[in-house]
Amino acid sequence: MRRITAFFCALALWVGMGSVALAGETRVTWHGHATFQVVTPNGTVFLIDPWLTNPKNPVHAEGGDALGAIGKVDYILLTHGHFDHVGDAVSVARRTGARLISGFELGQNLAKLQGFPKEQMGFDTLINPGGEIAVADGEVLVAMTPAVHSSGLGNPFADENQPDHVYGGAPGGFVLEIQGGPTLYASGDTAYFSAMALIGKRFKVTVALVNIGGHFGMEAPMGARAAKAVRAKYAVAHHYGTFPVLTPDTEGFQHHLKKTGVRFLDLAPGETVVFDGTKPVR
Repeated sequence: MRRITAFFCALALWVGMGSVALAGETRVTWHGHATFQVVTPNGTVFLIDPWLTNPKNPVHAEGGDALGAIGKVDYILLTHGHFDHVGDAVSVARRTGARLISGFELGQNLAKLQGFPKEQMGFDTLINPGGEIAVADGEVLVAMTPAVHSSGLGNPFADENQPDHVYGGAPGGFVLEIQGGPTLYASGDTAYFSAMALIGKRFKVTVALVNIGGHFGMEAPMGARAAKAVRAKYAVAHHYGTFPVLTPDTEGFQHHLKKTGVRFLDLAPGETVVFDGTKPVR
């Protein structure tokens, strides 16, 4: 009987590990489009641009509860106000109590227009490009980086006299410097800009999460150049293949990345890369 009980306890622990990193491990999961889940060695969970109901997320595509499948979330990070990045942020926040890390104006307008809980944001988490904050009891330093893009927040009250989009604040990207883990650069939808080199000088970037879909952001050659500019050791592609106007795959990005010395981490939607310290191990 004890063996049976121990088996089921172990099974329950294994099932629950989807949103918990083992000691010393950091887990980075791509949920399709620009949505990433990061679980730190201490078990803090970050969601970046949480459009979990995007058509490339396999849980959503197969009719599952993509929001419920996430479980615990401590922080929601929004690079800018476009619908495919704000996504399900309000629903996730209401379910989990997660605090919002975003540009100041985006946070304020998201609360007023779309009902993001005001008590789950404040001067401790609302920043702008150039700002840095320590969160999760100091385990993670979050820096908001500049981005060359736009940021309009969907207006649910739009009619013939009201605009479809309102001011979404300055667009940005994020660096997450994780104690005992990798340093991540999330590009958001930025175009390439030469000052990306300053990000690489300020931080020891382990992996760059790079938009490569073109049209609204970087084309593949410039995405590869961005990964090199921030001095990333590895690069993960995102924001491609979701819509017909976007680049359909990573073939061009991989081709240009080979010229830079940055190693490509090939993630399909729903897949996870695990880091032991700063080294990807599976």
